[in-house]
Amino acid sequence: MAILPILVAPHPVLKKKAAPVAEVTDVERKLLDDMLETMYDAPGIGLAAPQVGVSKRMLVIDIARGDEAPQPMKIVNPEVIEASEDMATYEEGCLSFPDQFAEVKRPARARIRYLDETGVSHEIDADGLLATCIQHEIDHLDGVVFVDHLSQLKRAMILRKLQKMKKQGRLAAAE
Repeated sequence: MAILPILVAPHPVLKKKAAPVAEVTDVERKLLDDMLETMYDAPGIGLAAPQVGVSKRMLVIDIARGDEAPQPMKIVNPEVIEASEDMATYEEGCLSFPDQFAEVKRPARARIRYLDETGVSHEIDADGLLATCIQHEIDHLDGVVFVDHLSQLKRAMILRKLQKMKKQGRLAAAE
């Protein structure tokens, strides 16, 4: 396994819609393993393939906290097939927006259909942090980043902070 460089916004790959995976092969399984290692190293709770420069509909998640046993999920071609009308607000961050956080409102619950790393289809009902995290990562697959859910003013402030951090050399921009 390998730790991959994470793209930092603004990067054109982050705004591009990712392509569906035609077949889950050893290539995709290795990428999922590398993404999981990268996410744990960052550290984060979710990572989408576009964040490591691969425009494929793949993501990894692990919302286990503290001393809980890891609960990694490897998700290919996810789709939201149902979302609740009631909304939940969480303070979100993103590995492509280091040290930047903002409250984002999303459906509180969602039913997700996806393939696992063996190509088997699953459906899960997610709520709470899992629902938020999966929806955040699926947004990445659609070229949407969490700041797109914010007001223009808040989005501009976060992007300016990132530019300032890059200029100061506090961020290594992955190419």
